[in-house]
Amino acid sequence: MSNTPPAAGETGDRTGRYVRHPNGHVAPMSPFTDIWRWHMTMVASILFRVTIGAASVGAVLLLGWVAIVACGPDAFASLAAFSGSPFGLFIWFGLTWVLFSFLLNGARHLINDAGKGLDLKSANLMAQIAVWGPIVLAVLFWVVLFAAGKVSL
Repeated sequence: MSNTPPAAGETGDRTGRYVRHPNGHVAPMSPFTDIWRWHMTMVASILFRVTIGAASVGAVLLLGWVAIVACGPDAFASLAAFSGSPFGLFIWFGLTWVLFSFLLNGARHLINDAGKGLDLKSANLMAQIAVWGPIVLAVLFWVVLFAAGKVSL
């Protein structure tokens, strides 16, 4: 079933990726280490988990925003100045990306929960949409905001 790996001296491989079982059979530590490679569905899954963390940070920031608004007009003016700064706009762009990521990943999971899109081709297509779609939508959203004059640097 599996080939015996060359001795460490022959290849210089000392990674310890192979183990010898008590019956003498030599096998990879994980049966999939020889065939594993990145797939778009993996990337989509990992990015979705990253956006969960980013959304948590964003929720804390928005809660802080509400608290500052409650402190009065001077505090709000400071917050508005920070929000309009390049760094503040970068944070808002990131939160916009998180929002669109949640929307597209939520749609992907809803479709999967209905038993649709589970074949490899559909799953990869939906994963690509979930990875690249939020970036495209966030950029378009902010281009429209800048073009309409709602936001400026």
